[in-house]
Amino acid sequence: MAKQQRRNYGQYCGLASALDVIGERWTLLIIRELLTGPCRYNELQANLPGIGTNLLADRLRFLVETGLIRQRLMSPESKIKMYELTEQGEGLREAVLSVARWGLGLLQAPAAEDVVRPRWAVLAVEAMVDLGAVVQDEQYEFRIDDEVFHIAIEGGRVAVRHGKPDFDPALLVTTDAVTFVEIGAGRLNPLEATLTRRLVMEGDDDAVLRCSRLLGLVR
Repeated sequence: MAKQQRRNYGQYCGLASALDVIGERWTLLIIRELLTGPCRYNELQANLPGIGTNLLADRLRFLVETGLIRQRLMSPESKIKMYELTEQGEGLREAVLSVARWGLGLLQAPAAEDVVRPRWAVLAVEAMVDLGAVVQDEQYEFRIDDEVFHIAIEGGRVAVRHGKPDFDPALLVTTDAVTFVEIGAGRLNPLEATLTRRLVMEGDDDAVLRCSRLLGLVR
């Protein structure tokens, strides 16, 4: 199949060149979904309410052609295909987090029809991380609605990953996606969320303080 011909800005500029690839509607939101791990086609469609299946297929095909994502089998024995970011696609992580961090400041109260997913709350978590607050290697587990994620601090680096930690976490955080996004947007005070049990942090007091500082919840 020949590569799709798409309009471009025709400008010899890094930003214009980037927007030629990621500037179309839905493209960065597909990248957002894959930043927290590989997804099946139906998972992407479920987490992108409002996108038509033909448009999603078109965007995925284009992103594969441009080398930002690739397909692979879930396992050698499986016929189920997954989409995941390539190294080039991973290169968008900091840019996406920066835009997400900026966008948190624009959020108002969620409307009744607004959709929120745990994976989006995790993006808010990663956007909130303050690397200057890293003190020691440890892991924190987050149970957001019906999904589990964790923050792994290793050698001064911080990674937010899907699934349970590799070993017992220093802290267990239980909340819902709306609450965490509202905290990240500065619309909900973490203390208020804790007192009302919308946010529950279980662990050693020092670990609670370290995690809170890492996420910029306390200074």
